[in-house]
Amino acid sequence: MDIADFMNLYISKSTNQVSTRYLNNSDNSNLVIDLMFLQPASSEFDNYMIWPEWRLLSDHTPLTVNIAIIKEQIQTKKHTIVKNSIEESKSLVKLSNLIERLNTEHISSKEVLEEIVQ
Repeated sequence: MDIADFMNLYISKSTNQVSTRYLNNSDNSNLVIDLMFLQPASSEFDNYMIWPEWRLLSDHTPLTVNIAIIKEQIQTKKHTIVKNSIEESKSLVKLSNLIERLNTEHISSKEVLEEIVQ
C-alpha cells in the first residue's frame, strides 16, 4: 500500500468480488500480486471482471476489462503531383533510384516474390 501511495496508484474494485487465487498449498501465500493499470478517471477503473472458471491449471484467475475504443476523426490531407511537372520528374527519379537499389537476389519467381510481400 505504501508503494502504491508513493507512486500515486489507486486500488480498484472488480465488478465481481471473488478471489483471484486458488492455492492447494496454504504455505505458498502471497507469492503473486495481480495488477491491472487503468486510469482512475476512466469508466473501466472499477469495472473489470475476475474469472475463476477460466483459471484451468493455474492458481490464479484471469482479470479482464473492456476498454472502449472511440471512433475519432483523423485529419488527412491529399497531396497531388501535377502531371508533367518538375515535381513529378523528381519524384519519378527518386522512385526509380529506390527500385534500382532493391535487393532482388533471392527473388527467383513470381511465387517467391508474392511470399516475400505477404
